[in-house]
Amino acid sequence: MATAQHKIGSGFGATTTAAEVVAGADLTGRLAIVTGGYSGIGLETTRALTAAGAQVVVPARRRATAEEALRGFENVEVDELDLADLGSVRAFAGRFVAAGRGIDVFVGSAGIMALPETRVGPGWEAQFATNHLGHFALVNRLWPAFTPGARVVSVSSRGHHYGPVRFDDLEFRQGYDKWLAYGQAKTANTLFPVHLDKLARGQGVRAFALHPGRILTDLVRHLDRQELVDAGMVDESGRVTGGAKTPEQGAATQVWAATSPQLDGLGGVYLEDCDIAERAPADGTRTGVKDYAIDPVQAERLWMVSAGLTGVNAF
Repeated sequence: MATAQHKIGSGFGATTTAAEVVAGADLTGRLAIVTGGYSGIGLETTRALTAAGAQVVVPARRRATAEEALRGFENVEVDELDLADLGSVRAFAGRFVAAGRGIDVFVGSAGIMALPETRVGPGWEAQFATNHLGHFALVNRLWPAFTPGARVVSVSSRGHHYGPVRFDDLEFRQGYDKWLAYGQAKTANTLFPVHLDKLARGQGVRAFALHPGRILTDLVRHLDRQELVDAGMVDESGRVTGGAKTPEQGAATQVWAATSPQLDGLGGVYLEDCDIAERAPADGTRTGVKDYAIDPVQAERLWMVSAGLTGVNAF
């Protein structure tokens, strides 16, 4: 039975931190993979999970940078992975599965945003390829290692409000717009766990998507000062404006998705502010989740397209 897209009254909120989410939890003996787990909200996710006793594997495109950022952390391993390179995805997953280890938590936190038109692989638009196809292929190749009761967490964004997946022009060959391309990638990040949850729940694995909140991290590196001002992220002097979350607060929803017993038996839904989100209102207000981003028909279509593009489908 599908989980209703309605708040459950978690008791947490927009200012909750990742540390508060796992306060009192004992994750000893559990293993998590966190892509992007060495920067921004990914780093804070790694910090919270390891503080609660979990072993965390951080696959990183910039291995030396990741090792430096995670220096002093206990229970952390760094390995090499470039989500934009399916050969790299295959190699990392092969190493992990061959080691015979089990995955209890997967958090797809790595991502890129609003970059100039960039092509990777066989000419794929970079945001769709990195944010979605890389994670899709990674989860499918790692599938033999997932344990019953595991959770897959897909870090999406309110950016999915920019638009649906453009199945007739996934690669933006008919005119590139960096925000529409970002929106498509984030919609894909939201649809991915909808169908994954349907396929995997019989094996005891559940999947979630989420909006972490508005946070000023390295994700905005492709935006200039005026674009940040126009987006309401900073004021004219460059100071972060009110309403933005700290990285510790931004990591809270994905840590809650990965660990909270309040979500036991649930899945396939979109979260924000440490709760299940409501559907977006019809007046265009950018809150909640758009219907097209949780449509099971669109989710299945995206799954099959993604399987065809990446050449991998664990199901």
